[in-house]
Formats: sequence, structure tokens, C-alpha cells
Amino acid sequence: MTTRVIMDTREELRELIQHAKEHLLYFRDLGLTNIGEATPPAMAEALPVRVEQVAAASAPEPEPVVVQPPPIIHQPEITMKKTPVPPIALFETESATANETLEDIRRDLGDCQRCKLWSTRTNIVFGEGNPNAELMFVGEAPGADEDASGRPFVGRAGQLLTKMIEAIELKREDVYIANSVKSRPPGNRNPEPDESRACIPFLFRQIAVIRPRLIVTLGNPATQGLLETKTGITLLRGKFQDYPRIPGIKVLPTFHPAYLLRSPDKKREAWEDLKKARAFLRGEIEA
Repeated sequence: MTTRVIMDTREELRELIQHAKEHLLYFRDLGLTNIGEATPPAMAEALPVRVEQVAAASAPEPEPVVVQPPPIIHQPEITMKKTPVPPIALFETESATANETLEDIRRDLGDCQRCKLWSTRTNIVFGEGNPNAELMFVGEAPGADEDASGRPFVGRAGQLLTKMIEAIELKREDVYIANSVKSRPPGNRNPEPDESRACIPFLFRQIAVIRPRLIVTLGNPATQGLLETKTGITLLRGKFQDYPRIPGIKVLPTFHPAYLLRSPDKKREAWEDLKKARAFLRGEIEA
């Protein structure tokens, strides 16, 4: 009887070990090379059994251990002084100067090599429009068409932006259009943090020269960069914000035109945002 119980137990252990091996191979196929690393959220839902469950199933139940609590040692109380985190600082050689112009900023930008994007771009896309505009549009980075021409928002997304501007009874030449990053990221990916940090001071300086009443940010990277926040576009869209660097300038986040081309059902929400912008500029509402 005892021998049969031992054999049954061994067979169960073999099945558990085989079961564990199958799941470990499954994890490897999903890209996990270290079983101790965190599982990405999207992947976690696909896993039928967690690693800790496999380990628990294959390990024998431990015997209870009585642990004596360590003696209490009174330590002197330590007060941590919190240092406020400053906003993104302008580079020392790129700080805004009195009476500078957009031409001065473009000259200072030069053939920029402050981040790795210079090696893959064709043209710097500085920005264009009315230097005294009341309304400014800010996107995240140039695309392929913009990189080829050196002008912002000239591709399919740019054509939609032009229609959006005309829908609120303005023209492109009435507004100023720029991006937070002046060089195209390869494959139209989002700008990486070091790329944004290297380039966004030039946008801050453009805003300081133009002094628009309202900035409409297009998409998540532009909104987060300009407002210096980690809050996403879903929560900020359609709500007036204070531009943190210059009192009196308002920011209104909305969807990027490229996103609207992929998700046309969101155009109605973007149109509501544009109507708010128009009403604010006309003095019909307060931000």
C-alpha cells in the first residue's frame, strides 16, 4: 500500500513538472527570457497560469516555522526635506532673450545635432504662420511629407488640419503651426524623452515671441510636453489649461489630425473643441 502511494505521488510530481515546463516554454515564446521579470499587462491577460501558481503547485507544503520578532530598537526620527522638481529648463545657450525674433531662434537652431534624430532627417521643420497669431497649433513631430518639404502639417493630417482651421473661419496664414520636435523620428514613432528635452526649448521660445492668446495642442506628446504633465489626452481633451511658462496664455488639448484619420468617430469631439477655441477667441466664453 505504501509503495503504491509513493508511486502515485511520483507520477503526480512528474505531471506537475511537465506542466510547468510547458508553461515555461510558453512564456519564452512570448518573449520572457527571465522568469523573474515582470509580465507586461497586455501579456498577463493571455497567460492561463501565473508563474507563482506553477511554482506553488510543484513545491511541497512547507512546515510552519515560528519566528521570534526582533527586539525593538528606537531610531532617531529623520525628516526628509523635499526638493521641488523644476520644469524643463532651457539650455543655457538657448534661453530666451529680450526682443528676439523667430528668425533669431531659427538661426540659433541652425543645423541642429542636439539629439540623434539629425542623422535620419532630411529637413528641420521649424514652423510657419503669422508671427503675431492669436491662435497657435502645436503637434508632436514632423512626418514623412513634412520632413521632405521642411513645412509643418502638409501631408494628409496637415490637409485635415487646414480644413479644421477653415471650419472656425480662419486661414492657415492667420495662425502659427509648429511641432514640439523639429526633426522627424524614424518610422513616424513618438519622440523619445531625450529627443523632446533637446528640442522643446525652441518651442518655448517660439511661444514667448508669438505670445498667442490660445495654443491648441494636437495629441498626447505635444500636450504633455507643453503642459509639463504626465496626464493623458483623454482626461485633458477639451478643457482649457494655463500655459505654465507665461501667464495669460491658455492651452486647449485636442486629438491629433492623424488620429482623427484613423478614428473618424472622434471628429465630432474634436469639432466641439474647435468651437470652444473659436468662442474663446471671439470673447464669447472665458477659459
